[in-house]
Amino acid sequence: VQLVESGGGLVQAGGSLRLSCSTSGFEFRDYAIGWVRQAPGKGYEGVSCVANGGNNVYIAESIKERFNVETDKTKNSVYLQMNHLQAEDTAVYYCVAMPGTGISVLEAMRAMTEMYGEWGQGTQVTVSS
Repeated sequence: VQLVESGGGLVQAGGSLRLSCSTSGFEFRDYAIGWVRQAPGKGYEGVSCVANGGNNVYIAESIKERFNVETDKTKNSVYLQMNHLQAEDTAVYYCVAMPGTGISVLEAMRAMTEMYGEWGQGTQVTVSS
């Protein structure tokens, strides 16, 4: 399993960023792919999760009005579109993958926040206020 994140950076509050997670080494449709973030001094927070090739989608209630997740099955990639960014969104964002057969996206998301699955190296998102 290989996960490569990109797209992080420094952005002003109100701005947008699009994170990418390029995956390889497993059958994309059989895995749940999630985004988990860790803000400075805080624990892991589940942001979004897709499974079944992107047909099943979970986005955390706290950010679903501003964030959107997309999949490209032809590229085995998952994207996190983040709009109206706020200082509280500052965090390292990790792409996480785990077998998704037989579990819901919510169950997968919860497992990922407990550090289950394979993790990418993370990409830093910094929002200046």
